Amino acid sequence: MKTNLRASSGAVALAAACLFVLTAAAQPAKPKVAVVISTLNNPWFVVLGDSAKTRATELGYDATVFDSQNDTSKEAAHFENVIAAGYRAILFNPTDADGSIANVLKAKKAGIPVFCIDREINSTNAATAQMLSDNYSGCVALGQYFVKTVGREGQYAELLGLVGDNNTWNRSRGCHSVVDRFPGLKLVAQQTAEFDRAKALEVMESILQKHPDLDAVFCGNDAMAMGAYQALVSAGKTGQVKVFGFDGADDVVKLIAEGKTAATGMQFPKVMAQKAAEFADEYLKGNRDFQQKIPVTVELVTPANVHKYGDYGRKN
Repeated sequence: MKTNLRASSGAVALAAACLFVLTAAAQPAKPKVAVVISTLNNPWFVVLGDSAKTRATELGYDATVFDSQNDTSKEAAHFENVIAAGYRAILFNPTDADGSIANVLKAKKAGIPVFCIDREINSTNAATAQMLSDNYSGCVALGQYFVKTVGREGQYAELLGLVGDNNTWNRSRGCHSVVDRFPGLKLVAQQTAEFDRAKALEVMESILQKHPDLDAVFCGNDAMAMGAYQALVSAGKTGQVKVFGFDGADDVVKLIAEGKTAATGMQFPKVMAQKAAEFADEYLKGNRDFQQKIPVTVELVTPANVHKYGDYGRKN
């Protein structure tokens, strides 16, 4: 009797396992969406990538994040792999405004829509749409606050981002469109730190050695602002040199609340990433009507309103 029961139980278990395998095999695989990010060596871009992946997953896609490490050759390899593996859409944060165009065109030729997030490419017929912060206007507001805070006279330095990224120059031009109107504000050093915190620390240390009487530093992103702040802490000049950033990174927002840095521009990476995933979903469901460049407003974060911001956006 026990033998029969064991045999019966084994048969039931085998049948259940077979049914599970057959059911799993019958379910169609989820369509795949690639999230190709310029670098994950910056918390802001980690948030961008994770937000895009999370929203795509919520919409029913199998989403994977790829890290280009700010290297156009790695980015090209990602695109080749994504195209070969049958991904249906690409949510893309480019490494270079010109160098990334060829990769987007390869995807387009393969019938894969590309939605750029935060960084743009210098083409209007490659990507399906580009979700971009209004960097220039955001830095005009930052420049106005710079003058209000620093005054009409003083020495300042500027840390530039990647030279091949349009954001670098749009931010710089936006700030200078205001600050350059005041001849008493002297730009004594302008160097690239490639949007990188460690490089900004090194560059800022070098600048402080040559210009110990610096009054302010404008940093093209918040990772560089954090690097510059670290250099100022080491030099004992945190009360002397005002730090201005751009991104809306949590670290800098907290420093603004503590009165340790002056201001930043909030870019809303979660909003851009989530919207790009939603656009990809709309495209795959038949919508082909997308604006080529979609601006996202940047908001100035200062000690007066910092309580409204946190977690890479506005507090709920």
